Amino acid sequence: MADQNAISTEPLTITTERLLLRPFCRDDIAALVPLIGAREVAATTLRIPHPYSATDAEAYLRHTEEVREKGTGVRCGIFLKQSGQLCGGIGLVSNLEHHHAELGYWIGVPFWGKGYCTEAARAIVSFGFEVLKLHRIHAGHFSGNDASGRILRKLGMRPEGVLRQHVCKWGKYHDVELYALLTSEYQS
Repeated sequence: MADQNAISTEPLTITTERLLLRPFCRDDIAALVPLIGAREVAATTLRIPHPYSATDAEAYLRHTEEVREKGTGVRCGIFLKQSGQLCGGIGLVSNLEHHHAELGYWIGVPFWGKGYCTEAARAIVSFGFEVLKLHRIHAGHFSGNDASGRILRKLGMRPEGVLRQHVCKWGKYHDVELYALLTSEYQS
């Protein structure tokens, strides 16, 4: 009998107007390392180390595979549909007992300001509400990362507060701004 509190363990592929969201594979490592490894990308996230190596990428791929196999989350690369070029990553980490998930994403510096992250986030949020039947999707970003805040507001997420000096990255404490969207507020 399938676990009622698990996400499907089948690999997820989502297509949008300009993007393809699909699981990362070993063939993506050569493109992944320089994009995710940029200091500007790592500086805006809690879990991306800098410098970032092929060993880090292999560990990340193993972790995403474990998450998929356990049914506790969805993690995808963001690829340009026309060229197949990797431009970022996105995912949901679920707590299905409580019917919610945390949205996380990153975009490579050459792809900033083109709307790709918003487009990918809309697709994964739709998946969360429409397929996973989540009640709530939440996200947070470091204070000062205004681009991430704009993306979350474009998704219809509402600010919920600030966790003051909540995380430490590279020896500096950062405030984390929290946002969430409920299924009743979601517009497909």
